[in-house]
Amino acid sequence: MVKQSGFFDVEERVARLSGLGDQLEAFSRTVDFEAFRPDLEKVLTYSDRIKGGRPPFDPVLMFRILVIQTLNNLSDERTEYLINGCLSCMCFLRLGLSERMPDARTVWLFRERLTQAGAIEGLFNHFDTT
Repeated sequence: MVKQSGFFDVEERVARLSGLGDQLEAFSRTVDFEAFRPDLEKVLTYSDRIKGGRPPFDPVLMFRILVIQTLNNLSDERTEYLINGCLSCMCFLRLGLSERMPDARTVWLFRERLTQAGAIEGLFNHFDTT
């Protein structure tokens, strides 16, 4: 028999994770991820979308995903699984359970664009010094 979720179950679980020493929560408190936005937007030139198509994911969100991936030495597929199934990751990414999440291919393409632009090393050096 499956127990029905209570109204505060998610908040209680997040509080428990916090009490256990959530590393991602610590990063959220100490790192100003918005400080990375100008550098990300400078190297990531998106089309004007006149032809339509799905809007790209926020570059700061995608950088946060790369942080999760790097900290845990994850493949793109495992990263997709973790950001969809790990409550701590969802909180770190500031995404709700019903929001659209990037898939493995999107994570790979984002990292490749940063790598080809020669920006990924500088971004992570900046992250390491914050």
